[in-house]
Amino acid sequence: MQIFLYLCGAICKTMRRISVFLSVLLMFLAMPLPSWAWGKKGHRIIAEVAYRLLSPQAVAAVDSVLGEHGMVWWANWPDEIKSDTVFADRYDWHFQDLAPALSDEAVLATLSAYPSSGGRLWMALDSVQHTLARNPRDRVALIYLVHLVGDAYCPMHIAHEDDLGGNRVRMQWFVNPVNLHSVWDDHLIESVGYSYSEYAAFLLSRYAAERQTLQNASRGDLLLRTYRLTESIYDYQRTFDGNTWHYIYHWHEPCEHQLFTAAVRLAMCIEMLYKR
Repeated sequence: MQIFLYLCGAICKTMRRISVFLSVLLMFLAMPLPSWAWGKKGHRIIAEVAYRLLSPQAVAAVDSVLGEHGMVWWANWPDEIKSDTVFADRYDWHFQDLAPALSDEAVLATLSAYPSSGGRLWMALDSVQHTLARNPRDRVALIYLVHLVGDAYCPMHIAHEDDLGGNRVRMQWFVNPVNLHSVWDDHLIESVGYSYSEYAAFLLSRYAAERQTLQNASRGDLLLRTYRLTESIYDYQRTFDGNTWHYIYHWHEPCEHQLFTAAVRLAMCIEMLYKR
């Protein structure tokens, strides 16, 4: 009997420990962890499409700084070194949160009068471009340009500051709890099932006719379009029925269009940089 009671006590104690562990684990999983603009695949897709759009002269120039196909291999480095104390002051370079329901004039004003909070993406983009104008072979600045142009066209990186760019907006992706930011970072892109190179080839074929229009558009026009898309994503969230397939069907094409837009604008920046 004593052995039986001892075993029961040991089992109960073990179960309590497991219960505490699971509770802590669930609390951790529920936390609104910060996400990155576009996931690794998204940034590689943008860099790959842009690389394929470059002239031979621009390809040679970029390769001489980053190595052959280096635009793709280095596209995620600015995210990967966020914890490096050398670059600690650049954490907020990746986003420019904007308030909801801004007028067109107020949105455009942020490009020159940088907001005092909610990230420094516009400032960072201007800064690396000025650096590269002085020295086109500045490797770190070029890598940041490749990455930050992609960030600028991710809807959740010009999202609302009060919910950390969608990180606090909880939703379900099939059976998994996620947040709105991660859906636009990764899940929409991953839902297609392509590798980054396959997705790049698809975008170049699917949206080729829009390339000239995107090249002719101003930075302000494209910012307004991205901002309106972000606002429509929030509006949709209020009535979303929770069906992941419905979400994918509704948003996969706008997501692809933003990836292609970022790639076209990145290619333009690089062409202008090495035109001389």
